[in-house]
Amino acid sequence: MAAHKVGIIGASGFTGAELLRLLAGHPGLDVVVATGDSQAGVRVGELYPSLAVAYGDLAYRAWTPGLADELGLDVVFLGLPHGTSQPLVAEVHDGQRLVVDLGADFRLKDPALYPRWYGAEHTIPALLGEAVYGLPELFREELAGARLIATPGCYVTTATLALAPLLAAGLVEPTGIVVDAASGVSGAGRPPKPTNTFNAVDENFEAYGLLTHRHTPEIEQNLSHVAGAAAQVLFTPHLAPMNRGILATCYARPTGPVTTEGLRAVLREAYASEPFVAVTDAPPSTKATLGSNAVHVSAVADERTGWVVALAALDNLTKGASGGAVQAANVALGYDEATGLTAAGLYP
Repeated sequence: MAAHKVGIIGASGFTGAELLRLLAGHPGLDVVVATGDSQAGVRVGELYPSLAVAYGDLAYRAWTPGLADELGLDVVFLGLPHGTSQPLVAEVHDGQRLVVDLGADFRLKDPALYPRWYGAEHTIPALLGEAVYGLPELFREELAGARLIATPGCYVTTATLALAPLLAAGLVEPTGIVVDAASGVSGAGRPPKPTNTFNAVDENFEAYGLLTHRHTPEIEQNLSHVAGAAAQVLFTPHLAPMNRGILATCYARPTGPVTTEGLRAVLREAYASEPFVAVTDAPPSTKATLGSNAVHVSAVADERTGWVVALAALDNLTKGASGGAVQAANVALGYDEATGLTAAGLYP
């Protein structure tokens, strides 16, 4: 298979840099252009020295209309802020080229949810039905041959993979679910904000987005899909003083008698053939997934309170964003799903 020409729009952000890192080791995806309007003319290796050897003199350039056609791009990844992908997808999506959006612009199937959770109407709702949700563990068959992929949110991937098998098996109720999750600071993006400076995050741990976080309807959409009934989730995200990683602790009510051993058996059966999911007896940790496309999941049953606790950990920039995007693109393009990715984390 000849290498595909790849362009990354918004390659100067953290998800763009992670895409560049992963694609440097992909034998079939060749990055020919990396755009970043605010960094135009700056070498990739100057902004991110970790990429200097891999990308030599490659410099960021500004995006211009028609660039995808001019360069003959086969694949376009978009690593842009939420709400900015829609006009670019409308431009580069031609039904032949694969477009992978890492933002939220095509994740929700119901266009009525966008004004409520994102503050604006969707400008091209007709494409929402065409976009395939980029979580292979749930939508592998739909991803094969897809030409528009909506990469899941990082919190969403974590919570979904913790809970989906238990809901699919009918072991827990789809309503009354509580998702309590913490993310590393890289989830806030590269541009500095008052809340993500060193002094703000060091030795600090705090909740944010109470009752309003935009990943809430996306989590509910996924869990409703696997449960076959409307799911309801109370989601509370937290900012943790670490660079990368997400740990989700999810609480659900069982539909009947359950045991810890039984819950883990269901998880193991569901993920037995998944290349990037490990079911653990020990509580999952973010450090174990650092730099990898792996997800570690577990579950326990608490007979005293009657709750089921499902947990998952992943690297928010890899499996939670860019790694998940590459994994979904591999499925769409017919590559082995693990091409360019690793399930082995960095330690220490």
